[in-house]
Amino acid sequence: MLGWEPTWGQAPILVCRKRFILVSGGEGSGKSQIAEKHALLRIWESEEGKLFWLAGDDYAQVEREFAYLRADLATLGLLDVKRSTERVDPGRLVTVDWRRIETKSLGDEGKIGRDGPDGIVVCEAGLISWSAYMRLQGRVARNRGWMFLCGTLELGNTSGWFPTLKKVWASGAGDSQSFSLPTYSNTFSFPGGLEDPEIKRIEAATSDEYFRLRIMGEIVPPQGLVFPEFRPDIHVKDVSWVGEETPVYIWEDPGYGSSAHAVEVAQVIDGQVQVFDEIYLKGKITSEIIQVCQVREWWKSPKFLVSDPFYKDQHHSQRSVAETWVAETGLVAGGERVPIVMGIERVKTFLKVDPLSGESRLAISPRCEGLLSEFGMVPNPLKGPDYGNICAYKWRVDGDGRVVGEVPEDRYNDAIKALTCGLVWQFGYARDNRRSVIKVKRHGGFADALMRRGSVR
Repeated sequence: MLGWEPTWGQAPILVCRKRFILVSGGEGSGKSQIAEKHALLRIWESEEGKLFWLAGDDYAQVEREFAYLRADLATLGLLDVKRSTERVDPGRLVTVDWRRIETKSLGDEGKIGRDGPDGIVVCEAGLISWSAYMRLQGRVARNRGWMFLCGTLELGNTSGWFPTLKKVWASGAGDSQSFSLPTYSNTFSFPGGLEDPEIKRIEAATSDEYFRLRIMGEIVPPQGLVFPEFRPDIHVKDVSWVGEETPVYIWEDPGYGSSAHAVEVAQVIDGQVQVFDEIYLKGKITSEIIQVCQVREWWKSPKFLVSDPFYKDQHHSQRSVAETWVAETGLVAGGERVPIVMGIERVKTFLKVDPLSGESRLAISPRCEGLLSEFGMVPNPLKGPDYGNICAYKWRVDGDGRVVGEVPEDRYNDAIKALTCGLVWQFGYARDNRRSVIKVKRHGGFADALMRRGSVR
């Protein structure tokens, strides 16, 4: 009816009816066109009165898809011109049978509406934050709606949430599927496909990494991540404080100089460690960090403090970190020196996924951006809004990507140090090579011991 036919790369995307679809496209591959056509078919197949969103980091990201959709609906005789807009910021398209398509800017997550759309197309999805993506997930959950994520893989951002989901969804298991849409699949622009002279010219003129990311739409595996098993679809959940009857664990890594002062706040719910809040700041003294903690709603719960022992007893002023906590809150800081490799092994045991439940022993709120950035999922919150700025905890690697040395680089690990110290103090080591037995601290015994030592308030 529109006189349009998909390319061989677009065709399988067009017919896919999974709830969650992710497309990483090369430059000029036609990803905006296939996103709009896929949305058009879903809208065509929907019932009257349904609501759909075109969403992007800002309105400029949805402009092309909006224009395509407006033109196609008009050609099909479905567009209610009087109720529709030509502008995109914000924009609205209404069909003659009252299906509605609205544009959304995700730059200000607080303005994402409370409506429950029946489908969302996320344009240039690699540019939006993980927390914005999670909010969109919550919106489509209300009506069991679908989501179509389309974007380009960015240099320097290959360990973020968008490429990670692409890798996780590649198998097509369950309700999710990811696709690659290489530039050369657009045979209208590049009739020779992969052997087209222009594609060959680009390949010769650019690096292998650039060609694979921006032309082939493929992931270039990040080199040297300490925790490559971290998965946003498994380990990032919308967990929150459950109430003042449940103990709260405050795990701290004091920061000095260029390091962050990281405080990770967790509760243990049904055996799962849920990190629901975080303070991740630079240039703040311990008293200022304590003041931030004291105004949080979880402060009224029973509290247990664990602080990195390398810093907590050092005197950079009149009082050490541990002495400041005691003087101002009455909390006595636990914590012991944790060998780096043994600490990494302990965290990895909490990242393991139970094959029956599909859950891990660790869940992290999307609000904990400092911790997530060190796992390589989101940009570092202290580095500014550059979405390509992934600063993850990594091993040292040589020019060929091989790990060098026995310990990782000692940077971008402040929140992970806090988490590691807390997990080891609470649960012991996965396997303690220093003893003939496995060391485990039971939940009740840990609480009783701290009560006796006056470490809880």
